[in-house]
Amino acid sequence: QAALKRSPHQTSPQRTHYPTLQIDEFWTFVGKKRNKVWLIYAYDQAGGEIVAYEWGKRDLATVMQLKQRLKALGVTYDRIATDNWAAFLKAFQDDGHQVGKRHTVGIEGNNCRIRRAVRKTCCFSKKMTYHLKAFAIGFFYMNRPKKSGGITVCERISP
Repeated sequence: QAALKRSPHQTSPQRTHYPTLQIDEFWTFVGKKRNKVWLIYAYDQAGGEIVAYEWGKRDLATVMQLKQRLKALGVTYDRIATDNWAAFLKAFQDDGHQVGKRHTVGIEGNNCRIRRAVRKTCCFSKKMTYHLKAFAIGFFYMNRPKKSGGITVCERISP
């Protein structure tokens, strides 16, 4: 746990402009399943990159925090693709918004990849600090360029 606290891993965008960013929500828990924590994140399907993310409640405020984080990071985009959740519709209504599951296939597949990595590393933490750090490390390695003949994401972050 001490090593987890000291972890310097940070996720930062690999580019400043993306043609399309897909945005979705993903829930996990800390301690018990009733202690849900929501991850709302932006994903670039073309590069397989988690561009930015926010932890919080499943509400408009957390979506707006993600939008502000993208702006603070200097990230621009032509289109945002989301599902039909009302918070996404309101937050991204003026951003070339594409709505529908057919536009979010990439991020939905990435959600499966995140779930698999979480199960393999057993990082359902009892403390929020460790939980957030474990995901930050996972996202850092998911965003690293893949080398041919390299190991898979789950193999890289397994204990």
